[in-house]
Amino acid sequence: MIKVAIIVGSTRPGRKADSVAHWVHDIAKKRGDAEYDIVDIQDFNLPLLDEPAPPSLGKYTQPHTLAWAAKVAAYDAYVFVTPEYNHSTSGALKNALDFVYGEWNNKAAGFVGYGSAGGVRAVEQLRLIAAELQMATVRAQVQLFLATDFEKYTVFKPDPSKEKTVSTLLDQVVSWGTALQTVRAKK
Repeated sequence: MIKVAIIVGSTRPGRKADSVAHWVHDIAKKRGDAEYDIVDIQDFNLPLLDEPAPPSLGKYTQPHTLAWAAKVAAYDAYVFVTPEYNHSTSGALKNALDFVYGEWNNKAAGFVGYGSAGGVRAVEQLRLIAAELQMATVRAQVQLFLATDFEKYTVFKPDPSKEKTVSTLLDQVVSWGTALQTVRAKK
């Protein structure tokens, strides 16, 4: 059984990403096809990238980088929960992605975006980043709108129909995550 990390992609005070990640996790726990964990980038206190060597070399020196690398390496696939800030993902999530390299390679990624436009622009940018990190992104994505999935734009109350979209996303992430195990086994 593969391991899937549901990554909380914001560290902003008052963030909504943690509520969204817990909702995804609650849906995922009903399934029996993978082990699902919530991974909160806030717990790693990553400064702006401070490693002296490029992450692609894998020569990490900082304790926070080593801890983050070990956490990322422990999973076969990821579901990134991202806000959309100024037509992009959060700086904190981009920074967390940039900290390590090989640990992301040949793994599956899916996206749950939220914002005034459903987080679609943030997810588009994350797809480009994931491709450079050699992740395989799945087609399905979850779009959550501040006007309809958040009461008064603040309290997360998703439309019940979104649960089916999460299930489709998880189906694809688990399928690709499982398939990519064979690619990683050859290295």
